[in-house]
Amino acid sequence: MNLFVTSSPAWPVFAQGLALSLGLIVAIGAQNAFVLRQGLRREHVGVVVVFCALADALLIAAGVWGMAQALGERPGLARALALAGAAFLAVYGWQALRRARQAQQLIAAEGTQGLSLRAVVLQAAAFTLLNPHVYLDTVLLVGSIGAQQPPGLRSAFVAGASVASALWFGLLGFGARWLAPWFARPRAWQVLDGLIGVTMCALSVMLLRHALTAF
Repeated sequence: MNLFVTSSPAWPVFAQGLALSLGLIVAIGAQNAFVLRQGLRREHVGVVVVFCALADALLIAAGVWGMAQALGERPGLARALALAGAAFLAVYGWQALRRARQAQQLIAAEGTQGLSLRAVVLQAAAFTLLNPHVYLDTVLLVGSIGAQQPPGLRSAFVAGASVASALWFGLLGFGARWLAPWFARPRAWQVLDGLIGVTMCALSVMLLRHALTAF
């Protein structure tokens, strides 16, 4: 079944955006460690979670609708980006499957010195907006895939991808005390990376089919 045709209901497109965003965001990185750290310290957790989630949502929306406008009259470019996105997801999935064979962990030290609200927001902005992967993954990749959805279903895709970010950052921030021991277990990350790898490879196949049949 082609998830990109106009007769598709909104739910599969929402689920695709959700799965894609989760697969990209759930990785060991500075932003995740920062959110987890603030959760462990119970310091401005709500502000950090809301900031990161809203920033992701705005970047996703800008990517989808900006790319949609750019690709509207350029089917050749749209196909090239779809093929490039399929290749990227395949490589990303393969790397996740490779990581699943190795032991790794995410540890965020609690620290002792408290930070002001302004300092926390500035740090959250730096970890979010100064990370080049944010623009490569969130704006370009997610945006180009979302832009190739039918116009009436792009909002569902954006909603799914944005909900994924909100769920993940909320889980990291508000569940930090419970999640920290779990995240410190290499086996947990191996299982998670295995699931991410399978999901990304499946999305790559669907995007490849779209690129080969829709243009």
